[in-house]
Amino acid sequence: MLLILQQTSGLSGKELGAEGDRVANDFLMGMLRMRRRDDAILCEEEKDSPARLSASRVWIIDPLDGTREYGEGRSDWAVHVGLAVNGEASLGAVALPGLGTTLSPLTPMLLQPANRPLKMLVSRTRPAAEAVAVAEYMGAELLPMGSAGAKAMAVVRGEADIYLHTGGQYEWDNCAPVAVAAAAGLHVSRVDGSPLRYNNADPYLPDLLICRKELAAPAFEALAAR
Repeated sequence: MLLILQQTSGLSGKELGAEGDRVANDFLMGMLRMRRRDDAILCEEEKDSPARLSASRVWIIDPLDGTREYGEGRSDWAVHVGLAVNGEASLGAVALPGLGTTLSPLTPMLLQPANRPLKMLVSRTRPAAEAVAVAEYMGAELLPMGSAGAKAMAVVRGEADIYLHTGGQYEWDNCAPVAVAAAAGLHVSRVDGSPLRYNNADPYLPDLLICRKELAAPAFEALAAR
């Protein structure tokens, strides 16, 4: 649906991004409200409701993560559908339509050997200083990429080894990717090592680390050495 819109609508840039957000949001909200009407929803494109705070099951949705990349006709954008149960990212699916694949715990992937040299994912427009410093400390190459979901799934797919972000995100940016990454056997946490918790009153989630488990301790050491 989104891929067809991207390729045939004649729109581009912000107009294409806005239309993609609308189409994806309408579809996902319609499906959830029809099939999971008793569950709460936190979605980037929907008005938030404090009623979700008393719910144990909350769907956390980003209908189009990487709107800029989508509008530019790139492939590094994603669709996030995550389920938080009692504050934990319990289940998720991340679609990468531009690559023709969807990743979820229901379609597990074997982790590939680490890259040599290591590869660290960073924003293609605003690489975080902390990530750059950690990459230098660990001898990792920087790999710029678009959406948070695309970056997280690049670690799951073995295209990269570390995704460290300190530039600020919201729960919908990483709930589904974190669920998929954890199910794949990767380390997931805040950059101070604390767990990622969801369905908070303020959905702002400033930082995260997704990486191969053996790289978590060196990443924390690198952060401490800054």
